[in-house]
Amino acid sequence: MSNSYAQPILRTPDLSEALHIVERLLGIADLRDLEIDFEALVSSAEVLAPMLETLAHANWHAKGDTGGSSATGDNPSEHFPVRLRALGQPPETVGPFLDVAGDSPATVRWDFMGWPEAPEVGLGVGGARGAFVTLCVNLRDLELEEPSTDHTVWVHVKQYEAERAPWLAAQVGLSVIGDLEMAPY
Repeated sequence: MSNSYAQPILRTPDLSEALHIVERLLGIADLRDLEIDFEALVSSAEVLAPMLETLAHANWHAKGDTGGSSATGDNPSEHFPVRLRALGQPPETVGPFLDVAGDSPATVRWDFMGWPEAPEVGLGVGGARGAFVTLCVNLRDLELEEPSTDHTVWVHVKQYEAERAPWLAAQVGLSVIGDLEMAPY
């Protein structure tokens, strides 16, 4: 599996504005096989317990030197901060996840079949690889390394279809606001 390339198109302190842009992008995408991936950096039991209830099959590992993980059956509340990850979740999980994330840095990634044809930039229909939208909550980057008080929406494309990212931004009345970069996983 190859990595997608992502480019930010919106940064806002208003989570509802960011979600509105995500909805508009999803409105032009081929949503067959839609599934959602979540990641969060959790530093407190007050966030951890409801997040583990929301993402019942989440994996986690300690961020730092404490060495704990779900793979070894450790107790995550003894290893803060922990990085949680849940892949292939249903769309109805997004709202509850965002409700419990609070101020924690987190990402929600919508994974779907493809982007539409972009004839203005010479591109046909985009396939599943490189067809994602990521919402970074309380975060500026895709790696959970730059906590922030605002939220960032990223569009993902194939590297050789880089011109699709500005085209997608334009479809929702925006423009790219940063460089195209290789996305994690």
